[in-house]
Amino acid sequence: MKIVTENTGRPGVYPLPMRPIRIAAAQAQAQAGDIEANTAIAVGMIREAARVGARLVVFPEKFLSGYEPDLIQGDPWRHAVQPDDPRLGPITDACQETSTVAVVGAAFHDQGDLYVSSLIIGTKGEFVTRYDKQHLFKSERKIYREGAAGCTLELDGWRLGLGICYDSGFPEHARAAALDGCHAYVVSALFSVGNGYHESRTWFPARALDNTCYAVMANHIGTTGGWNACGASAIWGPDGRLLTEAGPDQPQLITADLDPQTVHAVRDAEPMLHDLHDLPATTTHLRDRHQLT
Repeated sequence: MKIVTENTGRPGVYPLPMRPIRIAAAQAQAQAGDIEANTAIAVGMIREAARVGARLVVFPEKFLSGYEPDLIQGDPWRHAVQPDDPRLGPITDACQETSTVAVVGAAFHDQGDLYVSSLIIGTKGEFVTRYDKQHLFKSERKIYREGAAGCTLELDGWRLGLGICYDSGFPEHARAAALDGCHAYVVSALFSVGNGYHESRTWFPARALDNTCYAVMANHIGTTGGWNACGASAIWGPDGRLLTEAGPDQPQLITADLDPQTVHAVRDAEPMLHDLHDLPATTTHLRDRHQLT
């Protein structure tokens, strides 16, 4: 793994990938506070993703513990993941054995602070980095610290910008990824039945079309942390059109092939990124960059 160099130009300075890539979004019922049980579920879905040819699989927000703010705040040593946490071992093994990248949602406990994080495990089973949620929902601000920077991954020539749930409601968050040359916006989420479903079906097509990039969202099913999740994990094309969608209440893995020629065609027809005026740097636009092998 090496850090990707700084982008000093406009979107498009990074060439399009040479080949398509298959990405998977996983949804399942998280067991409240049971990191070992949820790790076992994640391992099974990583292996399933590998069997169908996916290079990367993304899981829902805080999947390893369930959403569960009270449990996590009450006993973070048990219900949140720590640096070098041995409970991640089965996931790192599965990624190494299948050469698959996993983006796993977890509450993360670091030096006394809690974060809502996505943990990135690389194809050699290595812990690549973690992305911490930058836009906390109102009830989360009492418990968690905001992330300091966005995160861009590079895999097989594809630049992938990470987000977590409420991040996707802020247009500038996905735009920062696009300005960093990202071809896809990959989000771990908890959207609930009713308004949450409506938000996800409004935000994600908009983030995709605004930035002419693919959008990938992995959601919970069942009840977690008092929320009745709506499932319906989905992947949208760079024109904002829905490509594939999971059901509302069953464990499921969905995949889509991201095609560089599709990105090229949409960006040629919808040149918003090319026509965008320069914007001043903000904290939202600060990014960590990591290349995956």
